[in-house]
Amino acid sequence: MRFLMMTTDTGEQGPPDETLQMEMGRFIEEMSKSGVLLATGGLEPGGTRITSSGGKVTITDGPFTEAKEAVVGFALIETRTREEAIELSKRFWRIVGDGAGVIKQVFGPEDPMPGA
Repeated sequence: MRFLMMTTDTGEQGPPDETLQMEMGRFIEEMSKSGVLLATGGLEPGGTRITSSGGKVTITDGPFTEAKEAVVGFALIETRTREEAIELSKRFWRIVGDGAGVIKQVFGPEDPMPGA
C-alpha cells in the first residue's frame, strides 16, 4: 500500500537546528534502505493554481490567502498497512516537533480504489 504523507504550514515550525537535521537524515536513510521511502521533498510556498470550469482553464499564481493550509512537504511511502504508515508518521513528528499533516492512501494500477 502506498501512502502520501504531507506536512502543512502551521507557522509553528522554525528553521531546523543541526540536531533535528541529523535525526531526520538518519530517519530518511533508514526508510530509504528498507525500501519504505519512495520519494520525499519540500514544496514551494506559493505555487500555481489551475482551475477548469465549463471548458475554461484559469491559471492563478500564488501565494494564496489560505497559505496556512498549504502542503509544504511530502513523503511517498510503501507499507503493508495504514497502521505502519501512521507509526512512521508518529516517528517523523517526534523528530520534527509541533506541526500538522495528512496521510492519504495512493491508489494505482496495482492497488485500485475500493469499488473500482
